[in-house]
Amino acid sequence: MKWLVAGLLVVFVLLGGFFLLPAPIDAKAWQPPTTKPMTGPLTPNEHLRQAELLAKGQVYGPEDTAVNTEGVVFAGTQDGYVVRVFPDGRVENWLSTEGRPLGMVFDQEGNLIVADAWKGLLSITPDGDITVLTNEAEGVPFRFTDDVDIAADGRIYFTDASSRFHQPDYQLDLLEMRPHGRLLRYSPNTGKTEVLLGDMHFANGVAVAPDGNSVLINETWKYRILRYWVSGPKAGQSDVFADNLPGFPDNLSVDDKGRFWVAFPALRNAKIDKLHPNPWLKELVAKLPQSLQPAPQEYGLVVAFDSDGRVITSLHDTQGAHLQEITSVKSHDDHLYFGSLHNDRIGRLPLQAIPALGGEQ
Repeated sequence: MKWLVAGLLVVFVLLGGFFLLPAPIDAKAWQPPTTKPMTGPLTPNEHLRQAELLAKGQVYGPEDTAVNTEGVVFAGTQDGYVVRVFPDGRVENWLSTEGRPLGMVFDQEGNLIVADAWKGLLSITPDGDITVLTNEAEGVPFRFTDDVDIAADGRIYFTDASSRFHQPDYQLDLLEMRPHGRLLRYSPNTGKTEVLLGDMHFANGVAVAPDGNSVLINETWKYRILRYWVSGPKAGQSDVFADNLPGFPDNLSVDDKGRFWVAFPALRNAKIDKLHPNPWLKELVAKLPQSLQPAPQEYGLVVAFDSDGRVITSLHDTQGAHLQEITSVKSHDDHLYFGSLHNDRIGRLPLQAIPALGGEQ
């Protein structure tokens, strides 16, 4: 009996200590929209399993990709390196940013522009010289520089996913559910960084529309894509491009046909949705070890939208065995390239292999 009493006392003390421990977040209640079934062009399939796997087992976490004119694939990995995957299959650790390179794109001069989660917006010359273009806006430092795209006029649009949490703590940002994200624009001519849109719930992927009149931004935690108007009668305003998406939208890009491709590293999680209306419960969950917090389902998903926000087609790997946790999708020379935050491979799929496109590349 004494052992039982002592055991119960230990449990009581441990639980009391857990409940008294300060939460790492200041959670806000949010009511998620009702999940829609994946039907029509979102019907699950296994098209992603047809993708060729590049650098399998030789990279870890190639979150985004960029392909140069020689067909060399660049990607930023978890250990801070920008790797190069050559057409002959050779993989090279090109250079280290000493941060976490995420979104990347080539500018008109052949420099690789990188959104580094820790370092800010970087420019890397073909010779490997790194310059920090900007790492703060309006006196607020970037904590999670995320994705990047470049307009025809050379101005660079990019996102700071969270001004509160760094990249390893993205799930805390999700549980807190407060608007710490921003859409920003950097001008190479003036060196000025502007905040175009603030108060976003994890500002993530960004893509400039082909006509240059608007920019799409993924607001990941709210399962939606926003459109910011650069010019025209709505200049400076934003609206919803696509809403109530089937998962958490990450990076996005546009191909030469004007289709917007969106990567989804995870489907919506019913446990997370049930937590959101209860801030106190989210704060308790945030104190748990990450291994005990709700985990994403292993799944691969990419969705294509037209210029009006309608779904054209979707690509799936329902088991996540071939490609999973896809964080980026880029079109180059009639192929799609797929990156991942934690996987050990880069996917490549010919557009002509996608039935819903009807052979149109």
